Amino acid sequence: MSRIGKKPVTFAKNVKISQNAGIVKVEGPKGILSSKLPEGIKLVIGADNLVIERKSDERIDRSYHGLARTLIANMVTGVSAGFAKSLEISGVGYRAELAGNSLKLALGFSSPVQYTIPKGIDVKVDKQTTINVSGIDKQLVGRVAAEIRALKKPEPYKGKGIKYVGEYIKRKAGKSAGA
Repeated sequence: MSRIGKKPVTFAKNVKISQNAGIVKVEGPKGILSSKLPEGIKLVIGADNLVIERKSDERIDRSYHGLARTLIANMVTGVSAGFAKSLEISGVGYRAELAGNSLKLALGFSSPVQYTIPKGIDVKVDKQTTINVSGIDKQLVGRVAAEIRALKKPEPYKGKGIKYVGEYIKRKAGKSAGA
């Protein structure tokens, strides 16, 4: 049996979970998320926890067992606490500013880069060099943070670019003077 799949998902009293025709819906103080359950997976909803069961021990059902449990646990965490990722910009003249529904980034290109923020994501800019991406959908928060980072990845010589807070960039030595 899947080690992850057999763990129950506990949730607070202010989170409601419902299942209808293979769709699981999680409602909480921060919002509503829904997802389609894989075939062969069913939910047993209790008072304050949720157990995921599978119909057989076939390979595909075993792999979906842990996946379904993790996705539902992420939805419960998202609607109750939310998810956040932080990015930092390093480089002379590199900065970010928020303009309505878009993020305007000066990254050393000839013109500033505009990034449109998707619905359901909240972006905050601190001191023009720190970008905080937050929301209730873990997958969407991670994708938006990765797309912003991909606009100017940190380079290995001077470390200029956009990186995650706490990310280590392996530095390379530059050209050495001829002897």
